[in-house]
Parts: sequence; structure tokens; C-alpha cells
Amino acid sequence: MSADRPIALSLISHTNAGKTTLARTLLGRDVGEVRDEAHVTQEAESWPLVDTPEGDALLLWDTPGFGDSARLAKRLAQQGNPIGWFLTQVWDRFRDRTFWLTQKAVVNVRDEADVVLYLVNAAEEPGDAGYLAPELAVLEWIGKPAIVLLNQTGPPRPHEEEAADEARWRQALGQRGFVHAVLALDAFARCWVQEIELLRIVGTSLRDEKREGYTRLVAAWQARRQAQFEQSMVVLAAPIATAAVDREAVPDAGIKGALRDLGKSIGIARDEGEDAKARAAESLAKRLNARIIDSTDRLIAIHELTGRASEDVRARLANQVTLDAPVSAGKAAMMGGVVSGALSGLAADLAAGGFTFGAGMLAGAVLGALGGAGLARGVNLAKGKSGTSVRWDDAFLDGLVRSALLRYLAVAHYGRGRGDWAESEYPPHWPPEVERVAAAYRVELAHVWSMRSDAADETAIAAALGPVLTSMARELLDSLYPSS
Repeated sequence: MSADRPIALSLISHTNAGKTTLARTLLGRDVGEVRDEAHVTQEAESWPLVDTPEGDALLLWDTPGFGDSARLAKRLAQQGNPIGWFLTQVWDRFRDRTFWLTQKAVVNVRDEADVVLYLVNAAEEPGDAGYLAPELAVLEWIGKPAIVLLNQTGPPRPHEEEAADEARWRQALGQRGFVHAVLALDAFARCWVQEIELLRIVGTSLRDEKREGYTRLVAAWQARRQAQFEQSMVVLAAPIATAAVDREAVPDAGIKGALRDLGKSIGIARDEGEDAKARAAESLAKRLNARIIDSTDRLIAIHELTGRASEDVRARLANQVTLDAPVSAGKAAMMGGVVSGALSGLAADLAAGGFTFGAGMLAGAVLGALGGAGLARGVNLAKGKSGTSVRWDDAFLDGLVRSALLRYLAVAHYGRGRGDWAESEYPPHWPPEVERVAAAYRVELAHVWSMRSDAADETAIAAALGPVLTSMARELLDSLYPSS
């Protein structure tokens, strides 16, 4: 295949079905014009999707949408006779320019396309789409292999629901030789692994002489997406690794502070040192908040999206902090449960995003006092360290991993044609899948957290966490998209 004869994919559909939106998502840049009205695209335009050093090139064509599909099918059928030629080249050209441009675009698809990507509005029932039959007649007139793409399917859904939609449309289309496949690919919520599946299906529809070059093109596309995936795992692991070794010092109040802790737990004293612990934990949380925002911004850029992360991700923090202090076994028996319980309660306030340091802290202190002896060993783990400090515990770090995976899925599914990145609710089937995968990797994560110490290096933690996070993300994508 030579560079001057690229492989061409043509997007066609009824007007305002989302062709230009999908083109932006696939291309990773803003092309054409997107408005919620008919006939926004006036003429066929092409853009390079991917190329190779060998001179192979894959183009994506965007075309004007079909308006009066029945009239279009009839006009195309007349093109072989003089009356049809006059109507198209003279009458339509001057009396109905939009209709004339649509005919030109269809001829362009016939002459240029190797494979046609035909978008349909999957929110409609096939039987309610009155334009479907005449547009299938247009596809038949074009005479090129067609892949039907189900657009406007809404947020990501379980694989079984997408497969059911595909089967429904496949049945409605019937046995038509030019329809080679039906595939769900929403411009707003597609994932890159679905793009790979689309390209694979396109390859089966090409003429034999084009397949060698096309194989190189698909490999180049996969390499690009794989690089994005690997970069994503690095930027997601970084703030978690930093959080794993992050600490905030708390002034040691000594035995008097221990007694005040005990008095406060039963409501007879106020511990001024509690404010210091609260400030320490808040500093820890603010640093983590900033790192997660920065990580998300980088993730958005890696996926060729626009927009920024929210300025407040504190509500996504998990629910526990650990107090590390060089206390003796005797002190621990008296104060361990109180202090650890208070900080656990404090973390409940952090998880709520409020930083109120109120009822959650008091409740934690009381519960901690009741179980002091049992919690003493956890506090005493820090024996030999200098001073008291607050740090995130293992369960919290596990929560950050789950949150990172959900954040990755959200960004990886966000089509550029949707506009600037905006955080929204996760689809309900994602969190259970993330929990399942996290449970399967509990041992591997525990090993990473076991590397923490006073001398722990966040680079080493990130190097150990990265492969685990990568394997978890791959397993998630395999589960969500088994056919890909």
C-alpha cells in the first residue's frame, strides 16, 4: 500500500447522530463543528487517524448527515439516467444545496471509502427509526462493507447489556451482505479497548491487498493506546506511593497529655493537644488532596482531553489514619486505645470532607478507650522512632488504590467529543468490579505497604506498586470488555 492511497473509513449517519463528536473522540482533537442541530457538517472532510514509517495511512472521513433519507435513496437510484443527472447536477445544486451536498458526500464515500462506519441512535428502537430502511438502501448503493455503530447508548454499561443491544439491532437489520458487524461505540463513553475491537473488525472487511499495511496501522494504534495506559498507571501510582511514606509530626504532650486524653474520652477534660493532632492530620490530607488533583490533571492530559480536575477531592479519601509514637508498653496500655480511637474518628470527619474534628473524633475516642488494650500493640509498633506522627494506614492506602482505578476508568471512558472533563457519578457496575479485583490483589498490596519505614523511599514504593496497579487495571478492562 502506498502513502498516496491510504485506507479510508467513512462515518455516515442520519443528521445529528453524533458523527463529528465520535470523530473528535477517535482523533483526540477538536475537528469540525459540533452543535445540537441538523446539518452542521456541510461537506465531507478527512483527517489522519494513524500512520506508519512504511508509508501506511488510515484516514477518517466525516460526512454530512442524511436528512430526507427516502428522497436521497430515490435520487441516488436515478443517477444512471438523464433526468436523474439533471435533478442532481442542476436542480438540487441551485434549489436545495444541503441536499446536493449530501449526495456529493455519498458519492465521495462510494469512491473513497474502504469501510463505512454507519452510526445509529441506539436510544431508539430500530422499528421506530423511520429513516433506517432508506438509509440501508443508500448503504447498499454505496456498495462498501459497513459496520453499524450503536451511538448514544448513555453511560458505560455492563457487557451483557451492550451485547443485548447489539443483538437487537443485528436482528432488526436482517441478513444484508454489506453489513459486516454491529458494535456498541458511544462517542461520549467509549473505552480505548473498544476502539481496538473496532479496528480488528475493520481488518476483516478489507480487501486482501490492503491487509498487510493495515496490520501495521493497527499495531501503531495499539502502541499509542498502550503507551497512554502505561503512563496512566505511573501517574496514578505516584500520589499513592507518596501518601504511603508521608507523615506529619505531632508534638508529644507526655504523660499529662495521656491523662487528658483519658479524661476527654469520658467527658471530664479538654485536651489542647487534640488540636495539634487535628492540624497534623489536616496537613496530611491537604497534601494528599493536592497530589491527587495533580495526578488527575495529568491523567486527563494523557488521554488527550481538555479540562481540569475538581479542586476538592477530600470527600474521596478513605477512612482511617494511624498514630505512630515511641511509647512504652506501660503508656500504651493506658492511652493507646484513646489516641488511636480519636484519630480513627478524626479520619471519619476527613472522609466526609468536612474537617470538622467534632462528633467523629469524640465517638472514636470513646470506642477506643473501651478497647485500649487490644489497640495498644498497633500504637506500639512505632517504638524506637523519634516523636509522634500521623500517617495513613494500610486500609486507607487500599482505598486510594480502589479510588485510583475508578478514576482511571472514568477518564479512559470520557470521549473528547463530550467537551471538557467533568467528574460525575461512576456507573453502578464499576465499584463492585473494582472491589472484586482489589480483594484478589490484597496480598500483593499488603506486600507493597510492608515496605514502609522511616527510611522508606517513595520511588521504591511506586516501583513496587506500579506493576500491581497495572495488573489490576488490565484485569478490570478484561472483565468489563471480555470480547476485546
